[in-house]
Amino acid sequence: MLLIAAFFTDNRKKAGEMMLRVILELFRIITIIFVIGMMMGLIIHSIYAIFGITVENTTGGWIVGMAIFPLLYVLYKQYSGFYKNGKQVKLSNRTTTILLCFSVLMLTVAPLFR
Repeated sequence: MLLIAAFFTDNRKKAGEMMLRVILELFRIITIIFVIGMMMGLIIHSIYAIFGITVENTTGGWIVGMAIFPLLYVLYKQYSGFYKNGKQVKLSNRTTTILLCFSVLMLTVAPLFR
């Protein structure tokens, strides 16, 4: 009987740890998307403002927003999180380069869509 109680106590502890890791991973995802995404958008719009380009309320603004998502995805995948499993792997160098080049291309052509 004592062995059965120890088994269930151990599983509860593991389940608690797993739930904490999932909550921390969700917090990391939300932080990356909202906080870092907002900061990237602010920096990009500030760079455009230096050159006298405004893309707010235009199609170019949407393209800038969509260009931030591959950057956020690379940032998310390159740095391991709290949720550990065998399926989570870093991006290859080629995939990272392609995504970053695609984002830079979108940021470069965004001012053309006013």
